[in-house]
Amino acid sequence: MEMMNQSAIQEFILVGLSSSPEHQEIIFWGFTLIYAAALSTNFLFIFTISTSKKLHTPMYFFLINLSIVNMFCISVTIPKMLQATLAPRKTISFSGCMAQVYFFLWALGTELLLLSFMAFDRYAAICRPLEYVVIMRREVYIGMMAGAWVAGVVVSAINTGLVLRLSFCGSNVINHFFCNLPPLLALSCSDISLNEITAYVSDAIFSMGSCLLTLTSYLLILATIFRIRSTEGKKKAFSTCSSHFLVVSFYFSTIIYTYIRPTSASSQEEDKVVAILYSVVTPVLNPIIYSLRNKEIKEALKKLMGRSQLRVSAG
Repeated sequence: MEMMNQSAIQEFILVGLSSSPEHQEIIFWGFTLIYAAALSTNFLFIFTISTSKKLHTPMYFFLINLSIVNMFCISVTIPKMLQATLAPRKTISFSGCMAQVYFFLWALGTELLLLSFMAFDRYAAICRPLEYVVIMRREVYIGMMAGAWVAGVVVSAINTGLVLRLSFCGSNVINHFFCNLPPLLALSCSDISLNEITAYVSDAIFSMGSCLLTLTSYLLILATIFRIRSTEGKKKAFSTCSSHFLVVSFYFSTIIYTYIRPTSASSQEEDKVVAILYSVVTPVLNPIIYSLRNKEIKEALKKLMGRSQLRVSAG
């Protein structure tokens, strides 16, 4: 990486969330708890789905991958942030920074596509129930999942590769808690117009494209639900997609807000808050939202807890 980049800078300084020693200790323990909660809740979510044969359907297959992406995304940023919070010198090497950019963009691109594919799955289940088994057959949903991961790799590689062409010969202070693309581009002393155009195109294809597919799916779902005559039928249809709609609304709005704006127009302090929402809060909330608003997962969790209690009693 360093050979490709003609930068005079060999490391970056991460400002983090606060320079106050008192605040840094609070931030360290607070984010340590959040990180532990994200890993444990997502792991429990994956384990619950994997051990319940009733949940071996396309939708829950996508949910497993969503939890994997969530753990991947938060693990790219938080461990380094925690280390830098208490370190005397809050530095990250040039190659480490590029690795963060690459893996973080990979996680974002993959998650955006997974959320749109999940919306399509709900459309097929509610609007085309008799054809659902054919539409969402095994090779289709596995192909969609694989496509999301591969597409995430491609867009991440392109954006990171373009960053590697830039020179960083001025300030090496990144006003963020990790190497995010917008504040990194702001430090370059090269022409970043190609990087910004590529970021906009990526955002249009992934964020706006995925958002359009998701909105189209939900508009068709709503049209179908309104045609259902029974109140009970409407409630059941709403319950199958309400949790996903909450997650999608929160996630898409923050991602589009961050990456669609020019680098020069971004408020760095504001960007840090928004980044916390989609990179830290979302991985914790996703399994909780899906668990609390999904009857099948709650039942599977109760069975899992029941079996655990029986084993403890038997032991």
